[in-house]
Amino acid sequence: MLDRQILAILREVDRTGSVTAAAGRLNLSQSALSHTIRKFEERHGVEIWMKKGRGLRFTQAGSHLLALAQRVLPQFDHAERVLADFASGRRGTLRVGMECHPCERWLMRMTGIYLARWPDVDFDLRTAFRYDGVAALLDNEIDLLITPDPVKQPDVTFAPVFDYELVLVVHEAHPLAERGAVQPRDLLDEELITVPVSLERLDIYTRFLVPAHCRPRRHRTAETTELMLQLVAAGRGVTVLPDWLAREEGEGLPVRTLRLGADGIGKSIHLGIRRGEEEVDYLAGFLDLARESGR
Repeated sequence: MLDRQILAILREVDRTGSVTAAAGRLNLSQSALSHTIRKFEERHGVEIWMKKGRGLRFTQAGSHLLALAQRVLPQFDHAERVLADFASGRRGTLRVGMECHPCERWLMRMTGIYLARWPDVDFDLRTAFRYDGVAALLDNEIDLLITPDPVKQPDVTFAPVFDYELVLVVHEAHPLAERGAVQPRDLLDEELITVPVSLERLDIYTRFLVPAHCRPRRHRTAETTELMLQLVAAGRGVTVLPDWLAREEGEGLPVRTLRLGADGIGKSIHLGIRRGEEEVDYLAGFLDLARESGR
């Protein structure tokens, strides 16, 4: 029978890189931790790790158990937090995951209002997952996912909260600036600046350029929308942003926005939660506030 303590030890050794540091994190002595591992290895007839210089290297058996620990322990941790919330009378902890880089500004605008309405709810924002956002939701790493790209999943329900349109942002002196809309071929000689995600997650590629068999002359990334707009304002390229964000952050800059194609590229922000948790008070409260902001 696997002991949860063994999984916790493996996770901490992997996180800290040493037995000594892991023992400190787990409030154990180094000898007690080593003894626990030796007993486990003797019982199951396997080695968990081997010394490599001053560090450790997990064996195949150890790597298998480490993967199990990384998958299972967050669910144990989540269950314990929920039980603690019930025991103390608190509502809980809302862990929000975000797959939409430009949505951070919208979310931060909502956060203060939400915290004021739900003073007993802890709020945590996460933008990096070991897998994708839906997997993080199903593995209980997060409780709510903000994404412009919902996927059909039987255990997750997505609610649209507001619509927007993606627009091309160019310098006001750019040759395209006086047009109302652009076509894919208009970007062939451009340097396109986007957020740092894979191309298959960029609508400018999947819904505009690739179907027309077009590519920009050069593609580069920037970590923030502010930097993207500053680069465009300096004539260093063009970018694509939600229309509302381009209006707000582009105010006062020498930039223009253009429609992508005759019909534009429409998008919606969706909030995803685990099916069956729609009536949890603090989750329903966040959904209501998000819908209000959309209106």
